[in-house]
Amino acid sequence: MGHATIVVVEDDDLTRERLVAAVESDASLRLLGQAATLREGRRQLLRDPPDVLLVDLGLPDGSGIELIREAPADTLTLVITVFGDEGSVVAALEAGARGYLLKDGTEEALQTSIHELLEGGAPISPAIARHLLRRFQPPEPSAPDRDLPQLSKRETEVLGLVVKGFTFPEIADLLKLSPHTVTTHVRRIYRKLEVRSRGEAVFEAMNLGIVKIGD
Repeated sequence: MGHATIVVVEDDDLTRERLVAAVESDASLRLLGQAATLREGRRQLLRDPPDVLLVDLGLPDGSGIELIREAPADTLTLVITVFGDEGSVVAALEAGARGYLLKDGTEEALQTSIHELLEGGAPISPAIARHLLRRFQPPEPSAPDRDLPQLSKRETEVLGLVVKGFTFPEIADLLKLSPHTVTTHVRRIYRKLEVRSRGEAVFEAMNLGIVKIGD
């Protein structure tokens, strides 16, 4: 059986390098090409369509959703993004994406997701899957706020800084807390939001309206 071919379309250099490294370190995968723009991605798809397209949605010259729509029918598309608003998630899946992952996954997790995709699965980050399930469930009139996590004032402050991209040591410095205390707050936030990573915490916080980028 031949190697599954992969094309990576991602404008952030560090993220693209990480995705490429994950592909190249898996002996059963072969990197066919990489691109940083929608235009380069289109050129790659026309020249040599891959088995799997890894694509970000926010490209400098357009949306990755356009590339998903234009991908050949036998190319499987896996979205890799920082966090997705509901519109982006639904639009990508409607355009033909077979999976939707947050960018903070490990190299091993990405490789597992690619293989799951190739075997007919639909890898979706848990936070996004939960959000999609909630979207299609009718609200309960008697308990409209039942699913909204109850964070303390300090936890909300910490989460707000996490959403803005500050590191844990930076958060400790800004809030005049010890790194250990920040870690404890983050652990509690993860538990209350039912997430396991920074990316999922950001996704849930944005979608639940707990914090906003402009706060």
